Order: sequence, then C-alpha cells, then structure tokens
Amino acid sequence: MSFFEGIDPVIVDWVIIPALIFLARICDVTLGTLRIVFVSKGDKVMSPILGFLEVLIWLVAITQVMENLDNVASYLAWAGGFAMGNFLGLRVEQKLALGQMVVRVITVEPADELIKRLSGHGYRLTCVDARGTRGSVNLLFMIVKRKKLQHVLDIIRSYNPQAFYSVEDVRSVADVGVPQAEEQRQLSLRRLFPLRKGK
Repeated sequence: MSFFEGIDPVIVDWVIIPALIFLARICDVTLGTLRIVFVSKGDKVMSPILGFLEVLIWLVAITQVMENLDNVASYLAWAGGFAMGNFLGLRVEQKLALGQMVVRVITVEPADELIKRLSGHGYRLTCVDARGTRGSVNLLFMIVKRKKLQHVLDIIRSYNPQAFYSVEDVRSVADVGVPQAEEQRQLSLRRLFPLRKGK
C-alpha cells in the first residue's frame, strides 16, 4: 500500500494492517451496539446515522481482511476487535444511560415514608394497596429517567433494605417528572441562554 512505503513489508502485514483491522472492528461493533439500543428506543434519527457509519467502517475492515487472506493476524485482529467492540459498546451505553425505566416496589411496611421521600425529590409515583402471600402490601409504580435510577434505588434501600423491587426498560412515555433540583438547574440555564422562537 502506498501509505506504507518505506516500511518493512513484514511489519505492515503482521502489525500495522492487523492493528488497523482491530481498531476498525472495535469502532463498527461499538456503533452497532449503540445502533441497536437506539432502534429499541424507537429513535429514527440516530439509528440510520449510526448504521451508515457502522457499515462504512465494516466495509473498510473486511476489505483489508480479504486482501490478506493468508495472514492469520488479520483473522485474530478481526475476532479481537469484535469482542472488544461489544465490550466498549455496552460500556458506552451504560455511561449514556438512555431512556426511561419503570420501577415497581413491593413493601410489607407502610409506604407513607417512602412516598414522602421520593416525592420530596420530585419523583412521581402511584401507590396501590395489594395483597401478597404474607398479607397486605404496598405496591408502588414509578417511571424515572435511567440516569436517575441509582438515586431512586438508593432511596428505596435506605427506607427498607428488604423491600422487593423490579426494574424494566420503557420504550416511550407520555411525560416523565423532573426532580426539583434538576428542574431548577434547567430554569437557571434558560435564563442565562434564552432561546428565541423562530418566525
């Protein structure tokens, strides 16, 4: 390849090309993992963009593999990049914390204090009196942004470490309550950077 003129061909074939394949594979698999997440959320903008970039990078990588079929290092780089791309894709998705979650809490103890704590932080919830195998229980439903999930779970555990809860993904909701602290922060930013309506 003209890009590597003057470099030892052995180094190009066994180090540089496999390294490029490895990096390209990491990029396209990471983008593919994120694309699947956006597809599951119903995002019609990011999904096609990520898909375009994913396939473009994949074509570059597979071209290099096909041009070096007799090079075992290319196969190892391809497989290693695929594995690392899956790992990084999941890590990035966890950091982005996209979407909303539904949290269900079942507690034998009266939930008045827990409701008060959650409401005090600006979370909306619904409480239902229910009956379990051990008698009367309180069943709480709430939908929170995924970025706030850990905060909600911390409140639940501090109220009752033995409380049973389950968490599931939600594709779409009509409205999600914003905690008061975050709402005040958004309002202060809007005052600093007012948005002008277009004509």
